[in-house]
Amino acid sequence: MAFYYQAQADSADRLCDHAGCDGEGLYRAPKSRGNLRDYHWFCLDHVRSYNRSWNYCEGMSENEIEHEIRSSTTWERPTWKPSGPAGYEERIRQTIHDSAGFYGFGAGEFTTRARKVTPESRALETLGLEDGVTFADIKAKYRSLVKQHHPDINRGNAEAEERLKTINHAFNTLKRAHKADKVA
Repeated sequence: MAFYYQAQADSADRLCDHAGCDGEGLYRAPKSRGNLRDYHWFCLDHVRSYNRSWNYCEGMSENEIEHEIRSSTTWERPTWKPSGPAGYEERIRQTIHDSAGFYGFGAGEFTTRARKVTPESRALETLGLEDGVTFADIKAKYRSLVKQHHPDINRGNAEAEERLKTINHAFNTLKRAHKADKVA
């Protein structure tokens, strides 16, 4: 493995570190694998010779070489295993309000398949129900919400009245869908 050498403009007074050479030491080369910032200074001919014989991995086992490659890939910084799908799902649940059901969370798995948003699914969401409920459950929830948001109970509160209109619309949507399912 050849090592990159570099000429230094400020090293004009430095002599080549090769024994018996009086040339200028313009090019640096590391002294050892353990200390890559400590350099020999060579002339061009001797740095080329040094680089041809330089073997960074000399004396290392295959496992040590593999470890060196892996740690160099991340610039010798530590890495951690990802928290896994369950941890990812929990972080997503904490950061995304999935009112339309696009992310399809369920049974411990995270999927990005988009569910088709229908008037019925919106109506179920308005009533605070999930898919698969019976019409009896829908009626019970509707009655509970009407009692809670009725204008007579809320003394003419405009927000309660608007909420009741939304609840009535959702219930009528689900009632129509239930009748259509009975006919089909």
